[in-house]
Amino acid sequence: MNHRPPFLKVTRSALQRAWADRLDAEGARRAEAIADIHGLPNTLARILAGRGAEVTNTADFLEPRLKSAMPDPLVMLDAERAIARLAEAIVSREPIAIFGDYDVDGACSAALLGGYLRHFGLRPFIHIPDRLTEGYGPNSEAIRGLKAEGASLLICVDCGTSGHAPLAEAKALGMDVIVLDHHQAPLELPAIDALVNPNRQDDLSGLGHLCAAGVVFLVLAGLNRALREQGLAGPDLLRELDVVALATVADVVPLTGLNRAYVAQGLKVMKNRERIGLAALADVSRLDSAPEAWHLGYLLGPRINAGGRIGDAALGARLLLSDNPEEARRIAETLDGLNRERQAVEEAMLLEAEAQALLALGLAEEDREVLVVAGEGWHPGIVGIIAGRLKERFRRPAFAIAAYEGALTGSGRSIVGVDLGGAVRASVEAGIALKGGGHLMAAGVTLPPGGVVAFADFLEQRLAPSVRIARAEDALSIDAALSAESLTPDFVTGIARAGPFGSGNPEPVFALPSHRVAEVMELRGGHLKANLVSTGGTRIEAMAFRAAGKPLGDALLAARGEMVHAAGTASLDQWGGRVKVSFRLVDLARL
Repeated sequence: MNHRPPFLKVTRSALQRAWADRLDAEGARRAEAIADIHGLPNTLARILAGRGAEVTNTADFLEPRLKSAMPDPLVMLDAERAIARLAEAIVSREPIAIFGDYDVDGACSAALLGGYLRHFGLRPFIHIPDRLTEGYGPNSEAIRGLKAEGASLLICVDCGTSGHAPLAEAKALGMDVIVLDHHQAPLELPAIDALVNPNRQDDLSGLGHLCAAGVVFLVLAGLNRALREQGLAGPDLLRELDVVALATVADVVPLTGLNRAYVAQGLKVMKNRERIGLAALADVSRLDSAPEAWHLGYLLGPRINAGGRIGDAALGARLLLSDNPEEARRIAETLDGLNRERQAVEEAMLLEAEAQALLALGLAEEDREVLVVAGEGWHPGIVGIIAGRLKERFRRPAFAIAAYEGALTGSGRSIVGVDLGGAVRASVEAGIALKGGGHLMAAGVTLPPGGVVAFADFLEQRLAPSVRIARAEDALSIDAALSAESLTPDFVTGIARAGPFGSGNPEPVFALPSHRVAEVMELRGGHLKANLVSTGGTRIEAMAFRAAGKPLGDALLAARGEMVHAAGTASLDQWGGRVKVSFRLVDLARL
């Protein structure tokens, strides 16, 4: 890692972090070249350089196009076999079953494939497992039920890579089996007809950053081509990019390469509100402007996830496939209500989880590098959110385990540079966990009775060195220093050209040097609102979300009337026909 001196000389902020220029010397030179050659504003050029853009590909970066980003689907191992078997099933009008995961990616993948098959007049059976009674991935009872319904071809989406026993039973029952997945894979794979997963260890496609819906889309693109050679016209897949974009953002896969094109083009499709279910979901989410990537992650995605977390896991796929406005409205309202219920449960669980984490960190002779918390009666559908909150607050990987009806099931979230999915797979191989897996940034696990301490110790021993390195390098990267005067709607619109922003293509962070903290007000939900005033007298409204009682909120309240360096992100707030710039505070440092 190239050395980057502290930005604005901040070595210890309110969140105990150093600040650093996102660009090293070489990056700064690249930014200057991008600005000069392409005639771009300096700040936008810096943002582009900080996200890997080169002088030669700046135009493509600013306009991510599917045509240039899409590889041949056949580069994925087993894709040719999967496409041939799907084409055969469509031509012969076989009964097909789709088995999906209970999260957003699973719902989108099932809806994407189900909608494709409906185009040809097929009516596939779609099964989304119940998180509590069935757990993750294919299970024998559900497969036997699908076989009894008449299905001869089983397609698992966003699951199945590690489903050896249930998929072996499907084969024994006479079903052909295809898996379209993206989760990290063991060396030994199920013996099935086709397993398309760019993260299987023998796949050399370089597409491991895709979510499951992204994989399904590629397979369907290849299927369209294969069917066209047989004289059959498939659907216009570009109109399906809305659900691919939703899954890509909600599953927090990197917004790089093909994923950026998926989301950029998918947002354009979503703006047209052609998918009845997504339009209904946007309405209950009170999304009345053109959708942006963060809307998918914070408004739409959590509502679909709520069905799988604490309600009917099949609601999301049904909503996305619905062609009945009244049915879509009812499902969307149900999901919205479940999401509010989820928020209430989450609040209570988070208080207990944070108390455990603080106790563990406070009593340990050395800081625990991996946090593992557990609660009796915690809802298994909420633990992933709890793990994410702990990861954000304590800047280290975190696992939350629910002891629920005799079972120990948990979910974890990681930080950049720490492979959590690989560690969980290793815990299964070591006999510490009963089952588990995931990817770099997120994982799930099932533990034996009394197995929490052994699992926590295993993760600590395996991951602590990489966590220490990642945390030591975890300076807050600043894209540019600005004043409140610079944060105009035109400026924010201009920097949005480097989006869509998200995992792997982070939202730009700006420093506001020497701004005075004027009014600070606590709002419902533990949010804080403040006015920051530049030396020239310009005010900008800053929001610190969920900061009350936390280090950032305490620092903001203590700095009232003082000059600070503030760091945050800028967005447009559109309300009542007015457009203004909102500044989301992520850190501050007192002068």
